[in-house]
Amino acid sequence: MHYWVKASPSDFSGTLPKPRSGHSAVNIGNSKIVVFGGLVDKKFLSDIAVYDIEKKLWFQPECTGNGSDEQVGPSPRAFHIAVAIDCHMFVFGGRLGSKRMGDFWVLDTDIWQWSELTSFGDLPSPRDFAAASSFGNRKIVMYGGWDGKKWLSDVYVLDTMSLEWTELSVSGSLPPPRCGHTATMLEKRLLVYGGRGGGGPILGDLWALKGLIEEENESPGWTQLKLPGQGPSPRCGHTITSSGHYLLLFGGHGTGGWLSRYDVYHNDCIVLDRVTAQWKRLPTGNEAPSARAYHSMNCIGSRHLLFGGFDGKSTFGDLWWLVTEEDPIVKRLFSTSSNDLPQNKDSTSLNKDSNSAHEDSHGRHNAVVELGKSLGITISFSSPGLPVVDEMDDKEFLNLAYSLSEVKPSISGRATHIQAIEALRNHWRNSNPRLIPLKELGPLLRDYQRLITHNYFANDGPRSEFISTSLPGKDAYQFYHINDFRQLRMDDIPKLLTEYKQLRLPD
Repeated sequence: MHYWVKASPSDFSGTLPKPRSGHSAVNIGNSKIVVFGGLVDKKFLSDIAVYDIEKKLWFQPECTGNGSDEQVGPSPRAFHIAVAIDCHMFVFGGRLGSKRMGDFWVLDTDIWQWSELTSFGDLPSPRDFAAASSFGNRKIVMYGGWDGKKWLSDVYVLDTMSLEWTELSVSGSLPPPRCGHTATMLEKRLLVYGGRGGGGPILGDLWALKGLIEEENESPGWTQLKLPGQGPSPRCGHTITSSGHYLLLFGGHGTGGWLSRYDVYHNDCIVLDRVTAQWKRLPTGNEAPSARAYHSMNCIGSRHLLFGGFDGKSTFGDLWWLVTEEDPIVKRLFSTSSNDLPQNKDSTSLNKDSNSAHEDSHGRHNAVVELGKSLGITISFSSPGLPVVDEMDDKEFLNLAYSLSEVKPSISGRATHIQAIEALRNHWRNSNPRLIPLKELGPLLRDYQRLITHNYFANDGPRSEFISTSLPGKDAYQFYHINDFRQLRMDDIPKLLTEYKQLRLPD
């Protein structure tokens, strides 16, 4: 299980990078991440922001350099390629306004010096939205892009020692031209996924290019891969990050459907498992960050760091960690004082509704008081979670029930609500507590409290036969008084689920 954790001010020191999209962010070994360029509010950027991994420090280095026009470094741009080899970051192309760039730069991150490179060989045409990857510790392969007039499907290889570009001659079937795709070196193959194709359709195809490694003596050729599993939807502007035995795809955007003019932005995580060669959905235990495209995602050990992006309306400057459940910062999600966890709007509105219901219902007030006495606890009626809202009015609970069941909402409403609710409750009764996603904890806690109320009271009167047979002591049903699931600790979840499974379902 993985969790999204919004970065806290305590995670970093220094000056954080400004919001942006269409930027690049490359790992320089295991020591730092270098962010360059991007776009915000129609303004193209040329600044450098660096994250020192060991010191957990963000800083902006004073760079030197001298380009052909006597500028220190590259002009402002976005949607360029940037690839790291050793301590050097190579930058090519991109866009400034409506102009496509074809200049070629390298940044020495040991001395923070830019150099504009005079290239040799078959220099690629100016372009943006291309994709590139390093291979062989000294070479870069670049595929596709958009030159302002047409979508491209050419392949160029750069030898960073000789600074010579070579256009690769590829025989056989070719992928459709595209831009906004990803290109990731995996073993001896370049994997290209998605992008926007010629004429504008969003693509969801996966291709592998062989013949890049000279020692293999393979003729360059493309193969379309159709892998098993639940693959990603067609998209462009996404990221693919290599981590251990898998590749992690996040975000991007597609279209709203056939003939739709509207883009749909994604925040899902899909894994390409290198061992089993299949697509898998990455289980995440809580809400993902806002959907976005043209962001960056970098791997730092077992963590992934998400930064920036664009959702069609806003440019982001937020930083998020994607971590495993063993990571210490997961505890932050369960802290009562945590400000990093996004508030659930449905849950908040339900709490307000339940407060109103409490004020307007004196009979239920008395019933809950009696229940509190039976349980041996003191209940404060200033708490937002009591009395518990009815399942038919619990919007978040119902939405979750439909999402986890095969039941489809109907016009009749109540009958299908009941079927979906039964499916959700059976799901929880068969669940492993270690695999309960964080997004399910709020609805689970409220349903736990709701079932206790149903079991203890009929017509607002206590059911003494239930109390005498099912309440062994004051410690039973210890979470009834919890106002918010964020008050739960990690070790409370198995206990909560155990108590939930012991509750009798409504007839």
